[in-house]
Amino acid sequence: MMVTPRYVGRYAPSPTGPLHAGSMVAALASWLDAKAHGGQWWVRIEDVDTPRCVPEAEAQILRQLAACGLHPDGPVWHQRQRGAAYAGALAQLQRAGLVYGCACSRQDIARAHGGALATGQVLPYPGTCRHGTHGKPVRAWRLHTQRAGWLRWHDRRLGWQQQWLAREVGDVVLRRADGLWAYQLAVVVDDAAQGITDVVRGEDLVDNTPRQRLLQQVLGLPRLRYLHTPLVRNAEGHKLSKQTGAAAVATETDAEVRHTLTQAAQALALHAPQAWQPVPHWLAQAVAQWAQRWGL
Repeated sequence: MMVTPRYVGRYAPSPTGPLHAGSMVAALASWLDAKAHGGQWWVRIEDVDTPRCVPEAEAQILRQLAACGLHPDGPVWHQRQRGAAYAGALAQLQRAGLVYGCACSRQDIARAHGGALATGQVLPYPGTCRHGTHGKPVRAWRLHTQRAGWLRWHDRRLGWQQQWLAREVGDVVLRRADGLWAYQLAVVVDDAAQGITDVVRGEDLVDNTPRQRLLQQVLGLPRLRYLHTPLVRNAEGHKLSKQTGAAAVATETDAEVRHTLTQAAQALALHAPQAWQPVPHWLAQAVAQWAQRWGL
């Protein structure tokens, strides 16, 4: 185990359903990385998107983590309680002239790109309202990105990454048309407030990193280290997710816990737990394996 001067990691699930095999991989990896560094590991419930939250999902997620021996080092945080902090960050950016009100709907953005919007499709924002809404009511608040240029960062697993944010994503929504706070702003503000130093999460979130790093920069917040874990896919090759009907991992019995940890370990190229091993004993060995694999 490597003891670093300061390491604080986190696992931040959305309570839209129970953990599946893919989300368990991210949970285990983030816990292992924190423990291999001799650091702290927090759990934050990302429930800012309240319409998508499922009753009892949070309790089930916490039970699944606990059954697998993954216990946070302090109280669980909730985004739903953090609205004042997000409002303060938005006000800071407004004072700096870095955000603007946007009147565009998704259909307006699609028309600006010359066509209809396919289901689930996200198009780069064309900057229609950068210089005013021309009398239309403001629906959302966006962050200026056109001066950001290439955003480059290093991922501990994937290596150097880059994205031209203005071209590939456009100006980032910080407060949505429905009045809810956008994930990008919430996660950046909360990471800073919790003193997070390292983010370990699934590879499907890698393209969120440049947006979050730009927000860290303009808000004057610390930059974080990132490691994005391999995705778990179904038989058709699609990423496991709640949207694709991924089954919840079973953690009610010792055998189910070992099966769940075996699947996660295999995805992370670690030795799976043996039938005779108590879970805490295997987790200690897994921490050592993780440290060796990542040169800690």
